[in-house]
Amino acid sequence: MDVIDRAERYLHLNGRLIDRLRFETLFKDGPRERVLDVLRCYQNADGGFGNALEPDLRGAGSQPEPVEVAFWILDELGAFDSPMVPAACDYLARVSAPDGGVPFVLPSVRDTLHAPWWETPDEPPGSLVPTASIAGLLHKHGSTHPWLAAATDFCWSQIAAITETNPYEARAVVTFLDLVPDRSRAEAELARLREAILATVSFDPDASGHAHFPLDFAPEPLRLPLFAQDVLDTHLDALIAAQTDDGGWSGNWLMWTPVVAHEWGGYVTMLRLKTLRAYGRLPGFCR
Repeated sequence: MDVIDRAERYLHLNGRLIDRLRFETLFKDGPRERVLDVLRCYQNADGGFGNALEPDLRGAGSQPEPVEVAFWILDELGAFDSPMVPAACDYLARVSAPDGGVPFVLPSVRDTLHAPWWETPDEPPGSLVPTASIAGLLHKHGSTHPWLAAATDFCWSQIAAITETNPYEARAVVTFLDLVPDRSRAEAELARLREAILATVSFDPDASGHAHFPLDFAPEPLRLPLFAQDVLDTHLDALIAAQTDDGGWSGNWLMWTPVVAHEWGGYVTMLRLKTLRAYGRLPGFCR
């Protein structure tokens, strides 16, 4: 069995419905409408997303990070014209901090089951995670929603203040700088932050634990000159080799309750397949 066939079998045995349908759409010419139908079930009446779309947030209520998850799915489907997008932006506008960014997580998380790292003060400030990635995706698709202007100003001001960073913040910054329209400003900030960003990257493909590899920062080719092709090729080879005997890929962070291992497994498997396709590593499948 090849990479695709093995992954399909893994998804049918382990993946959530939404990830199985994403596979059918992206690799089997299935209709995107079925994915959109399922994604709508994760969106709440307030426009935000919850209901364990982000598997570590088990609660039904909306949080900012599941909006990012939803937007990546809409991006892969070419479906940013969906009414789900402005509704989610309205939600983001309501929960944004005074500084213009959305918090990493809202205090309402305390009332639901969640992974132990989802913690927040009573009045959390805006965070580049997930504001920068969400703003970048909205810019990519030409959004004119009013929330985006303040969020973009927030991202620029927060990025300008960075001297040291962490992998999650660095990944969000890379997404924003890669997609924001002001290319000269983005390239200047990348030049300033390049070493700080690269300091968060694990270049050893055999690194264990919760490592963040080049392909986590560049799951598809970037406009930004961040990684040399030989680095990407080494990690693409390692990615193919990392497909497990049962056909999937899993997250390298704590699976704190059994169900999230399956839910993250399906999500990560789709992410890895998309990366391999984007870099031309799946014969017969174009980006």
